[in-house]
Formats: sequence, structure tokens, C-alpha cells
Amino acid sequence: MSDGVEIWSGGVNTWECDEMGHLNVRFWVAKALEGLGGLAAKLGMPRAFSAGGEATLVVREKHMRFLREARAGAALTMTGGVVELGESDARLLLVMRHLNGEPAATFQMVVAHATARDLRPFPWPQRVRDAAAGLKVEVPPYAAARSIDLAPAQATASLAQADKLGLVRIGLGVIQPQECDVFGRMRGEMFIGRVSDGVGRLFGETRPGPDLAPGETPPRIGGAVLEYRVLHLGWPRAGDHVELRSGFGGADRRTRRAFHWMVDPVSGAPWASAEAVVISFDLDARKVVTINEAAHAAYLAQAVPGIGL
Repeated sequence: MSDGVEIWSGGVNTWECDEMGHLNVRFWVAKALEGLGGLAAKLGMPRAFSAGGEATLVVREKHMRFLREARAGAALTMTGGVVELGESDARLLLVMRHLNGEPAATFQMVVAHATARDLRPFPWPQRVRDAAAGLKVEVPPYAAARSIDLAPAQATASLAQADKLGLVRIGLGVIQPQECDVFGRMRGEMFIGRVSDGVGRLFGETRPGPDLAPGETPPRIGGAVLEYRVLHLGWPRAGDHVELRSGFGGADRRTRRAFHWMVDPVSGAPWASAEAVVISFDLDARKVVTINEAAHAAYLAQAVPGIGL
């Protein structure tokens, strides 16, 4: 089996890069969702994300691995295929690559075939099943879950549970019209984008660096995400209120596990939840940093018992 057919090609703009000097996670996701539209067309659903379309693909879950950073000016391509097809759902694989062929990021997406207006799932038509048979792929080792369990999850996110666990508020606001898709629902990358905007409130103003020898100059330290699992539990529209709550689930000397919930502060119901594996990142050497012992102990002390998706 191949890794699929080409479904997208593009590049990295300077304004898509963050303070770490590389493509921000929201734009990785935005490009992946554009690629999903390309894969939908290959499946016989070219109008899946058009305002007049009757059927669409609703992303229920995403697993993402970020393998090699992309900096301003980088050219990227994307391939896609079908891992498995159910009665009205599917697991799809999207792989984004640098021009030299090295995988840059991978996305496993669980999608539902649903009515565009009310998101009611219904069975795949035969034309899609026929097309999917020719787009069959397997998940390669570099795209498989590494540090995050992809077993079926029962979401626990809610405002009441966030209060009970003492999760940190990292975001609060109202969904804007420009954050919505052609159907009037929040675009998929906006959850991750708002997490990225607010996560400094969880981590603090500085990211921890390595243990230093006496007189050694501290390196410039930033942060990056290695792996994500996202559950989409509802789709806010323009004017809906959103609140983001976050906490740590554990840490070792190289990675921290963070959980992020987007909830409706009015009703208390969840919009989305995510688990992330994050690192400290040497901004000059462009590599993962083993954090100092004191910082590791502090993260362990902040871990929230019982936190999850």
C-alpha cells in the first residue's frame, strides 16, 4: 500500500510562524483541514465543504504528530488515504511532507459522513465506498500514536468538572464570524489556535531549560508540541461563548502532558478537549531540551489527579 494520493500542496508564510520561529500549530491544522477537502473530492464528495453541499465530513477526532518543524518559506505537500471505513464514519490518514520527502506532520482524522445542515450521520453511498477501496492505506510507524492512547475515550470535560479539578483558565471569549466555516460553525483549527494563544498562562512567562554548569550561559528556550489528540464534542457558532481550562497530567525530564478543555461558560457543556505532549525547545540548536530537576519537580507537583479528555 502507498501513503495515499496527493491532496494538497502549498507553503509556509512568515505570518503563519510564531515566536518559536516555525509554523504555528493552528496553521498546521488549517492546512490539514484544507487537505481533507482535497481527500473528500477524491472520495467523490467535491462539494463536502461548500455552502450548497448537502453532505459533509464532520471531524470527530484528530490525532496529530509533529515530526519536523516547518519554517517561513518552506514548501510542503500532503497525501491522504483511507485507513478504515465504517457504516457512516471513517478513519483517514493525511501526511504532510517537506520537499525532500521527509514527513513533517501526520494527521489521523476520525470523520462522520453527515448532513451539512444538522450534522446527522448517514451511511456512505456506494460511490464513496468504491472510491475508498482504491485509496486504502495503512498507518506507518511514524504516524502511529507514540505517547498518547487512541483507545475509545469517554469525554469528561465540563465547566463543573473543570472547577472541581481546579483547572487553570487560559482563554475566555466569544467566537467571531471570521472564525467560522461556510456552514456557520467554528473552524476546526480555532480550538487549537485559542489554546496556543492562551497556553502561556498555564506554563508561565518562561519555559524551563536544562541544568547548567557554573558560569554556563542559559540557552534561549521556547516550547513545542510533539503529539496531540483532540475530541470535537460540539461546534460553537459566531456569538457563542467559549472558555478554555487546562492542567498538567504528568511530566518527565523531556516531556510534559497537558490537557485542554474548551467549554461553554454559559451552559457548562463541552465544545472540545485535547491531550498534548509538549517539550522545551532550544531556539538556537532547534532541538528538544532535557529540563532541569527543579522544573521537573514543579511540574509533577502541579499534576492534576483524575484529569483526562
